[in-house]
Amino acid sequence: MIDNMRGNILYLVVPCYNEEEIIEKSIDKLKEKMNRLIKEKKISPKSKVMFVNDGSRDNTLSMLHKAAKEDAMISVLGFSTNFGHQSAILAGMMYSKDYADMVVTIDADLQQDIEALDDFIACYYKGSEVVYGVRNDRSADSFFKKSTATMYYKLLHFLGCDIITNHADYRLMSKKALNALSEYKEVNLFMRGLVPTMGFPSDVVYFDVKEREAGSSKYTLKKMMTLAVDGVTSLSIKPLRMIMALGMLACVFALGMLVFIFVDWIHGNTVPGYATTIMAPLIMEGVTLICLGIIGEYIGKIYLESKARPRYIIDTFVWKENEEE
Repeated sequence: MIDNMRGNILYLVVPCYNEEEIIEKSIDKLKEKMNRLIKEKKISPKSKVMFVNDGSRDNTLSMLHKAAKEDAMISVLGFSTNFGHQSAILAGMMYSKDYADMVVTIDADLQQDIEALDDFIACYYKGSEVVYGVRNDRSADSFFKKSTATMYYKLLHFLGCDIITNHADYRLMSKKALNALSEYKEVNLFMRGLVPTMGFPSDVVYFDVKEREAGSSKYTLKKMMTLAVDGVTSLSIKPLRMIMALGMLACVFALGMLVFIFVDWIHGNTVPGYATTIMAPLIMEGVTLICLGIIGEYIGKIYLESKARPRYIIDTFVWKENEEE
């Protein structure tokens, strides 16, 4: 039942990029779920599903516009070009916060179990400002994706990042939390690490991942690698400190080599070894290049932030009053 002490308007934010093969199924399933929640009086009839078109090159946008024309529950936010998954999530939340009391972000392929919405809402009514959706397991992933994801989360924890393992971008945020999030102005977005830094009361809901019913994932290896780098460099400066430690180790190694060569000279071994001649410069050059690469990544982030370009540009916005209000 609706808790009268808290607002009850729910908006689902659904980022979309070239999803024409599955978007109609997603619309039908989300509408059905929302209507059930309304019928069970868990959310307000004013609740909506807001699709964010992230510059799709197929028919996704036209299909969304058609759905919005037929049903006031559907709202559409369209980017002028592809700005990325994280920007699409942020834009949907920022536009929704003016109408909604709580916002849930979910992917268009609905691999994230929509039945978990009941638990999200229950946690919200109990006082949680943020509710994180966490996968029960990664059995649906390939061995490569599963192993790299596990290593990545361990790396983030090692670097001191406040992040929840196996949480993607399936989460609920209250209006209070969204208003706080709007104060964050950085261009390089990593929502999974950014939201926990706000410190609001939170809870976790576990869910099962389903097989994708149609189409293929638009999250390519390149996009996953970019997100991974953004996660590290947006949340931690520990790699910079590690560079200093690495440099000190390199200096100790070089000093040790100098002592070794001097001892050799005392014993009359004046012919330098091939391995020493070749390996020492290679090691030093490798360490130098790694250090420059890490520093360059941070400088690149500073460069992007200093330009203060918009994180997204809205081309279309379709929103109308629900007919049953």
